[in-house]
Amino acid sequence: MTDPREAAARYRAKQRGEAGEDDEGTAPGIGAAVDRAAFIETAIQVAMRRGDFDDLPGAGKPLEGLGEHHDPDWWIRRKIETENLTGLGPPAILLRNEDRELDDQLDLLGRESDVREVLEDFNRRVIEARRQLQGGPPVVTPPRDIEAAVAAWHERRAARPAVSAPEEPRRRRRWRLRRTE
Repeated sequence: MTDPREAAARYRAKQRGEAGEDDEGTAPGIGAAVDRAAFIETAIQVAMRRGDFDDLPGAGKPLEGLGEHHDPDWWIRRKIETENLTGLGPPAILLRNEDRELDDQLDLLGRESDVREVLEDFNRRVIEARRQLQGGPPVVTPPRDIEAAVAAWHERRAARPAVSAPEEPRRRRRWRLRRTE
């Protein structure tokens, strides 16, 4: 028994005069697909003979990531690595990385009010990330205790060697071009 859709396609092709007497047993479009595959294969062989595929990057090396588990986001991870992009990713991972580097960032600040402001902003973003249910890894980064973090900042600041006051800059002589008249 034949498929009614195939029979309808054959009937329409016959009405337009597209099918010859030889095509009665094959579905329409099959010959075109075979011709297309043969054309593509021929084009590949010709390009190989011309040497178009020689000296491509990665030639002779195994493909990266084969045999590992399937990751549907492999392409975005590779783009982030190759472009050296930062600030992209799920909030849980970004906050975890920021938490790891936060003490070093706080040590660069000179006023306690600035340290408190940065810590309040960090805690606000941690709490917001915990409230959002967008999927992705869970947010395990705890908010920082502001008073304890400020006290630790003071201790690290006191433990640093004292920086001497900068010397008064020397006055530079201004050289004038003498006019010769």
